[in-house]
Amino acid sequence: MKKPETIAQPLTDQDIYLFNEGNHVRLYEKFGAHPVSGPVEGTRFAVWAPNAKEVYVMGDFNGWDKTRDALRERSRSGIWEGFIPGVKQGGNYKYHVVSRYAGFHGEKADPLAFASEVPPKTASVVWPLNYSWNDTQWMENRKCASGLNSPVSIYEIHPGSWRRVPEEGNRPLTYREMAAQLPEYVKKMGFTHVELMPVTEHPFYGSWGYQTTGYFSPTSRYGTPQDLMYLIDQLHQSGIGVILDWVPAHFPADAHGLEYFDGTHLYEHADPKQGVHPDWNSSIFNFGRNEVRSFLLSSALFWLDKYHADGLRVDAVASMLYLDYSRKPGQWIPNRHGGNENLEAIAFLRQFNRVVYENYPDVQTFAEESTAWPGVSRPTYVGGLGFGMKWDMGWMHDILQYLSKDPVYRKYHHNALTFRMLYAFGENFVLPLSHDEVAHGKKSLLDKMAGDSWQKFANLRLLYGSMFAQPGQKLLFMGGEFAQWAEWDHERSLDWHLTEHAPHSGMQRWIQDLNLLYRSEPALHELNCNPAGFEWVDANDSQQSVLAFLRKGGNEAETILVACNFTSVPRFNYRIGVPSGGFWKELLNSDAAAYWGSGLGNLGGVNAEPFSSHGRPYSLRVTLPPLSTVFFKPENHI
Repeated sequence: MKKPETIAQPLTDQDIYLFNEGNHVRLYEKFGAHPVSGPVEGTRFAVWAPNAKEVYVMGDFNGWDKTRDALRERSRSGIWEGFIPGVKQGGNYKYHVVSRYAGFHGEKADPLAFASEVPPKTASVVWPLNYSWNDTQWMENRKCASGLNSPVSIYEIHPGSWRRVPEEGNRPLTYREMAAQLPEYVKKMGFTHVELMPVTEHPFYGSWGYQTTGYFSPTSRYGTPQDLMYLIDQLHQSGIGVILDWVPAHFPADAHGLEYFDGTHLYEHADPKQGVHPDWNSSIFNFGRNEVRSFLLSSALFWLDKYHADGLRVDAVASMLYLDYSRKPGQWIPNRHGGNENLEAIAFLRQFNRVVYENYPDVQTFAEESTAWPGVSRPTYVGGLGFGMKWDMGWMHDILQYLSKDPVYRKYHHNALTFRMLYAFGENFVLPLSHDEVAHGKKSLLDKMAGDSWQKFANLRLLYGSMFAQPGQKLLFMGGEFAQWAEWDHERSLDWHLTEHAPHSGMQRWIQDLNLLYRSEPALHELNCNPAGFEWVDANDSQQSVLAFLRKGGNEAETILVACNFTSVPRFNYRIGVPSGGFWKELLNSDAAAYWGSGLGNLGGVNAEPFSSHGRPYSLRVTLPPLSTVFFKPENHI
């Protein structure tokens, strides 16, 4: 057995103290594999395995010998470290962990590896993170791009299926190939941000990244860490923010991963009633263990620090909050008060948000949380979880179910349109039309819509129009912007050829124009999270399935009227009360011929009449086209 060379140890006693306390938020600076230059080149390794009897580094540099290169435990801290000369960038390695218990011998990937082999291979890769960024201007001003009063419009993509290369076996684009196409497209479409479904390394491609093994390693399917940095850099230089999906709720049970890491349930709960997720058969982190919190907090800051991410979208928050999530009676363990709240997970989420905003006050955190848990996007000092924003899953389900109904019956379900405004300002909401709604047999957004082909397109334009008109930030999954017919398939590209046809190119133009209007009109975004930014004109016309409301900006002069007709019957001379006289310009009309609509409209606008309606001194007589959203703005006030 070869002894590692003795060199100055990078870990300090303070590092170990903070790690054991659950407050070390930059473990990636000390743990993992760090190449060292100098008189003796090699790599410094450090890994946490407190119940190990022996830990070795095995790799292609030593013929995968399990006992040749040993690490030493640091002062009974459970941290094993050492320097192995000659190990350079690109070296593949694993830890051979010999446990004190049950004769366990495991070959484990590095929990803090910065790179991994291309799956199905599972070794970690020695890799430095040096990169020369060119996004200084973006980083200095990005707070203005993602604040609660900013027009945030997110384009969610799965990197492996946005576009593919059919000439080369239908392979996905690399990070650098995406960098040559994605920023230009997103900018052209008017989105402000890209959200990448998890790019953390994951062994099972079909998990879409949500079964993470590499909490510090971007998936090598599309290139190197620097290639991903280059993609983010190019997006930033194009004025586009980047949000990364992050999954602290659970991790897969693959043998090379975190589960049973040192022959004990180190990262996960030992009791399956707490440690096994019933929906995904994955392991649940033990949030009550200090070192696990340090690991996860460090992972969060790692992507903000080393990859310049502008936000983290936290997956499956509801499954973290409730001990009985997807469990039947007798399959879960109550907390110390007898309740179903996961107190340790709640404390972790609050700590996560505090740490993120303390270190990076110009980013946002987003919660995918599907229940009525109070205060998800409220500060921790008032008892909230501390997220910046929360996905409005209720709106998503209500509106999609409503628009799947024949318009004849929609008058009986009018409350599905209006219910949201009872809670719309209880959180800082994002309105999501995400990947989950176009997979697993749920059909594409277009195919969900009621009616024949023309009506489906009209309904989808209506959906997008009403979404952009309502308070809340916006999120749309790739393919929705050009009305993909087929359900999303992660094994193939989006059907880009559809954009050569008028109905689909018309939908693209509709999204472009909605994004432009959303960004240019303060009334549509300045008070997205403030009840002062919304006012019903008429929420009760269920018989005709029409909604009318006002959006307002910080300046009282900034007002926009929105009217939505959810039936296929055009409404002529439909009277809507408005607060001022003068000419009200028709800004956008989803039924315009340019969007593949029928071309009904208001010939550019309508003059307000001095007839009171809906409790307002003036009113408009407008044409509401079938299945349409129409935006009006006063050109002058009287």
